[in-house]
Amino acid sequence: MSETKVKIRFYTIADFNEEEIWLRKEHQSGWKLVKMVPPCFYHFEKCQPEDVIYRLDFKNNGENADYMQMMKDYNWEYFEHCVGWLYFRKPAAEVHTENDGELFSDNESRAAMIAHVIKVRLLPILAIFLCAVVPNATRISAESVGNIIFSVICSILLVFYVYLIVHCTVKLKKLKDEVTIK
Repeated sequence: MSETKVKIRFYTIADFNEEEIWLRKEHQSGWKLVKMVPPCFYHFEKCQPEDVIYRLDFKNNGENADYMQMMKDYNWEYFEHCVGWLYFRKPAAEVHTENDGELFSDNESRAAMIAHVIKVRLLPILAIFLCAVVPNATRISAESVGNIIFSVICSILLVFYVYLIVHCTVKLKKLKDEVTIK
């Protein structure tokens, strides 16, 4: 049986580029990703160190046979699906042009994927924030220990959601602007 390890890393929906870079470095160090368990558990298997490009695509409706065949035709190995993200990899030695190392053939496709992430992941988070966290955070009172604990939890959620929404909104908008400018 081969050697395995689990690493814990947390990436937001806007950090997919950083995740790709990290996975590539892990593979260069002799650890290939074999499984991703939400929210942050990466299962690796020992392998020969190799420069392998990792790419993620967001398809919340699962794998489409035509899409998967197209990726296979372009020598992308599909190996994992996790919470709407499809994980692909390809040896860097097979990349001869800039487009060979990318899943998207044009910037419009990349911008459409980012817009899809915003619509399917970020907007629901915003809705939960506005409908559940904000109204409960306004009910803060210190009448009992239970209310104080509830108030602390709501305050932590409020700060977490504000950070998450601002971070993801700014980063996804920046990514979308970068690909539409090119």
